Amino acid sequence: MKVKPASKHPPSLQAFHVMLKPRGPICNLACSYCFYLHKDALYPHAPFRMSDELLEAFTLQYIQAQNVPEITFAWQGGEPTLMGLDFFHKAVDYQRKYRQPGQKINNSLQTNAVLLDDEWCQFFKQHNFLLGVSLDGPRELHDTYRVDKGGQPTFERVMQGVKYLKKYRVEYNILACVNDRTAQHPLEVYQFLRDEVPATFLQFIPIVEKSTNPAHTVSPRSVMGSAYGHFLTTIFDEWVKNDVGKVFVQIFDVALAAWAGFRPGLCVHEATCGQALAMEHNGDLYSCDHFVDSKHFLGNMIAQSLVELIHLPQQRQFGRDKKAALPRQCRKCRVRFVCNGGCPKDRLLTTPDGEPGLNVLCDGYLAFFNHIDRPMRRMATLIQANRAPADIMEQPQLQKTSRATVKPGRKRH
Repeated sequence: MKVKPASKHPPSLQAFHVMLKPRGPICNLACSYCFYLHKDALYPHAPFRMSDELLEAFTLQYIQAQNVPEITFAWQGGEPTLMGLDFFHKAVDYQRKYRQPGQKINNSLQTNAVLLDDEWCQFFKQHNFLLGVSLDGPRELHDTYRVDKGGQPTFERVMQGVKYLKKYRVEYNILACVNDRTAQHPLEVYQFLRDEVPATFLQFIPIVEKSTNPAHTVSPRSVMGSAYGHFLTTIFDEWVKNDVGKVFVQIFDVALAAWAGFRPGLCVHEATCGQALAMEHNGDLYSCDHFVDSKHFLGNMIAQSLVELIHLPQQRQFGRDKKAALPRQCRKCRVRFVCNGGCPKDRLLTTPDGEPGLNVLCDGYLAFFNHIDRPMRRMATLIQANRAPADIMEQPQLQKTSRATVKPGRKRH
């Protein structure tokens, strides 16, 4: 296989991120809300297995193209552990081979944890992999939608996988999807993940699916904006009283960064996007993990380098469109500095004025970001005074949330 060599990156490009899918959409589970399982239709009769030659070529190009001292390889799927352990041994060997002086290479891997065992976890520990584990909450909530190919529950197998991670002290975080069921039990979900798993790094990902019924915007499994807002505010109130500095919740970190005057740091809440792409098993590159379709196909790295693909006009336009397509209601919103309209995939509604592009979660984001205004402003002040945000827990009166008008944090340059 002849692969086009890496191009010299332009000075404006510091770094970009590619989510690798070495088995494509192939998975050993059949979660009801999974948006990626049906991507197999893009590649009829494909083997859905990244070749060693492509793995080596990608590793070389990805490392050469990054103008930063620290590079992360992100493995997702489908289920990436279905590639087998030998594949990942080769992956770290190639990383070691092509790593440039002074560079640090990181690996993260998102998994359903069902296949984890001693051998896998010894490898992850040895090579400092960060594992993301998909776990929606306690048994009855997790097993609502996270089932295997035979429709059987997976909770026990996931928890066994987590036990292996703990046994070998592999660093992990939990990705919990918030759907119509889990949204009704915010404290039950949070306290289970915090106390019983236990986990100190949490992501709460809202399930927003387009409905196949023309009478409805989203599927019945989806979380509605108001429910998502209630879910987040309920957990925040528990967290700000007891867990600041001990439990790290992604959207709370994003909010604190924004209130402290920094960029949110997560593509969902950045003003623009376009530097977090997805690569399929055969080298096909797409604009984003949530936009793996013919419209957002950029090309194949066998024919064009990663740098050339990421700088295609359509990819730059994809990134700018996130900001340019904001409806007037969002552009005037007081929480735009932290929200930025959310992910474009969720902008399925029209505003009262009839403009398209309003996020399904808009009312939830608005309620949540207004709710946390006062404690976020206080924690931002603590940071500016070179104090820990956790100091807010020593001042209960400052933990109280407020319906006051949100004011963005002072920008730092």
